[in-house]
Amino acid sequence: MIHFDRVSKVFGEGATEVQALRDFTLEVPERQFCAVMGPSGSGKSTVLHLLAGLTKPSGGEIYLSQRPLSQMSEKDTAMMRRRELGFIFQFFHLLPYLNAEENVALPLLLDGLAADGVRRQTDRVLALVDLEHRRHHKPTELSGGEMQRVAIARALVTGPRVILADEPTGNLDSTASHSIMRLLRRSSEQMGVTVLMVTHDPVCASYGDRIVRVVDGQLVEDIDVTEHEEEGPTRSAVSVVSHRRRDE
Repeated sequence: MIHFDRVSKVFGEGATEVQALRDFTLEVPERQFCAVMGPSGSGKSTVLHLLAGLTKPSGGEIYLSQRPLSQMSEKDTAMMRRRELGFIFQFFHLLPYLNAEENVALPLLLDGLAADGVRRQTDRVLALVDLEHRRHHKPTELSGGEMQRVAIARALVTGPRVILADEPTGNLDSTASHSIMRLLRRSSEQMGVTVLMVTHDPVCASYGDRIVRVVDGQLVEDIDVTEHEEEGPTRSAVSVVSHRRRDE
């Protein structure tokens, strides 16, 4: 599904040069929930930006469903973002003058879907995130957790193959964070969506099937969560198997 093949990314040049990724290789199979962890400046968010086609790698290749992104036109890349990728951010990015239902429906309207299809798909994802009763409320009338649920519904409404989540619980308290992570987990399982999530929170990362750790632009640890409890943080330590790079 997702394949980073020896990818590097350099920002700036000369004295201001920063190497965000170095020879970065990662494969994420279809339907997997993969959490990417690392300290600030480690390059983890760059992974999401590159996969979304928002910036281009300095070297190597990135594949989505075996398609090399470097060979896609700007138009095709924009269409990929619209129809195949869903985005969830820390700060929600909801339009304040639209209610929850309208915020969720917006990607479908921009894509020209007929009204009956918009309503059907919007109803489906609002039910998935348990917000049918709040559909007519605007963002200022919702809690932080509810706003993030709207954002998740908006990300899912187009039926994407991949969800890219950048610190999705970073602006929430612990109770809301657990609720959002359970929802992401359920969305992945019920809709068969591949999830690539960046987080600094090990508890949130524990909801994934797999945790990879990035330091100084390199993948240094790959943790396969082979067995897990439904609630994520209660997973037994013996269910986590760590595969470290041989050269560490």
